[in-house]
Amino acid sequence: MNVVSLFSGAGGLDLGFIQAGHNIIWANDIFKDAVSTYRHNIGDHISLQDIHEIPSEIIPNPDIIIGGFPCQGFSVANTGRHENDERNKLYLEMIRILHDKKPPFFMAENVKGILSLNHGMVFQTILSDFQSLGYRVQYRLMNAADYGVPQTRYRVIIIGTREDIPYTYTYPEQTHAKDATLMYKKWVSVGEALNNIPDPDLPNDLSNHVYSKYKLIFNGYLGHRPTDPNKPAPTITARGDDRGGVVILPHPNGKRRMTCRELATIQSFPLDFEFIGGISSVCRQIGNAVPPILAKAIANQFNHLTL
Repeated sequence: MNVVSLFSGAGGLDLGFIQAGHNIIWANDIFKDAVSTYRHNIGDHISLQDIHEIPSEIIPNPDIIIGGFPCQGFSVANTGRHENDERNKLYLEMIRILHDKKPPFFMAENVKGILSLNHGMVFQTILSDFQSLGYRVQYRLMNAADYGVPQTRYRVIIIGTREDIPYTYTYPEQTHAKDATLMYKKWVSVGEALNNIPDPDLPNDLSNHVYSKYKLIFNGYLGHRPTDPNKPAPTITARGDDRGGVVILPHPNGKRRMTCRELATIQSFPLDFEFIGGISSVCRQIGNAVPPILAKAIANQFNHLTL
């Protein structure tokens, strides 16, 4: 399919669609470093511009529009979240472009917290807005660990199919589980994922293999909890201050924080995917991304479709 990507960030979602064989024809984000990363690794088809200022007519006509509309106002990590948070309104830009372009499909991604905001009323409003455009809408809460990502990361995946399209999307079956069975492989652990990553304090040729020196204290708060090497990592977040240290996961060895490269590996980015920017910026890009492995599993389900 020809894909238009909104709120693309560094390109985790787009990379998964590309790996599944689809073609990204246009993308957009407002975060300069993320756009630089995207251009460096994926292509020049991304626009660095505020989505509010982009008229629909300059966007090419796609088969599907994809996007993880900004979710800071929805996230359960944001204790001050509220349905009136202005950041929650950006999904309306996705609504506008869907209304004007009318692609056969769309895919929207967001955090688990969106389901419970205002007792579920906000999510129902969002679904109704999508349905009012003439789409059959379905959603599922998916855990990236169930698809081979070495991270417990729950995301709501919304799929819309235009009502005149005789097709029902089927979500991918999970491939992994907490315990191995005849049907599932065991979740990939942090220890497995980082097993072949060299010590960042020794000579190596990996890009972004640097870590924050922000003091490591184990006190139970976000970014200050031990990382169990035998389990998938906790969710990598995009929260943090300008020093980029307080929410970066500790390395399983308990002696330092993870490097940007290690965090990217836990998000399932390839080793040769190079991020642009300082440590804080790169960690933000990684934390905001959709794991490409999960994105590919979602995108693969469209591969037997003929438009």
